Amino acid sequence: MAEPSRQAPVELRLRRNRATAFVIAFLVFVFDQATKWVVTYPLNLAGQPDLEIKITSFFNLRWVENRGVSLGLLSAGSEMGRWLLVAMTSVIALLVAAWMWRERRRDDSTALALILGGALGNILDRARFGFVVDFADLHFGEWRPFLVFNVADAAITIGVLLLLVRALLMRDGKASKKEA
Repeated sequence: MAEPSRQAPVELRLRRNRATAFVIAFLVFVFDQATKWVVTYPLNLAGQPDLEIKITSFFNLRWVENRGVSLGLLSAGSEMGRWLLVAMTSVIALLVAAWMWRERRRDDSTALALILGGALGNILDRARFGFVVDFADLHFGEWRPFLVFNVADAAITIGVLLLLVRALLMRDGKASKKEA
């Protein structure tokens, strides 16, 4: 009888981790879409690539229509290309969601939630507009180490980096796998 009672807290933690991860993904999605709405409508940057709103000496808001995926790769120049990118990124998002559902580690679930929320935000943009709305221009003087990006891109990048750092810190699979 000791086995079921020991198993119950593990299952409860797993359900809690899943719920938390899906809430994080949802919040990333909502924050991404909210910031894109503000840039598009109240700030009226839509369709004005030459207009720049200076926030600080190293951060501006600019309108960029990203028709590709990360770093502008795989640019979709046609309607068919657009919908192929939507399909491809949707499949990737489904795979990330499945991985997140099965993941037992809270830190990995959080990283995957960042990736999923960001991916869904960019997928919705591409389906609605035919491009992803990018607006965050981080620069140092004239040096621009990053392309113009958005909240979804930042969340995806942070999630991938978290997964990579943890994977690099794991040595030969000998590190203990925490379930919470």
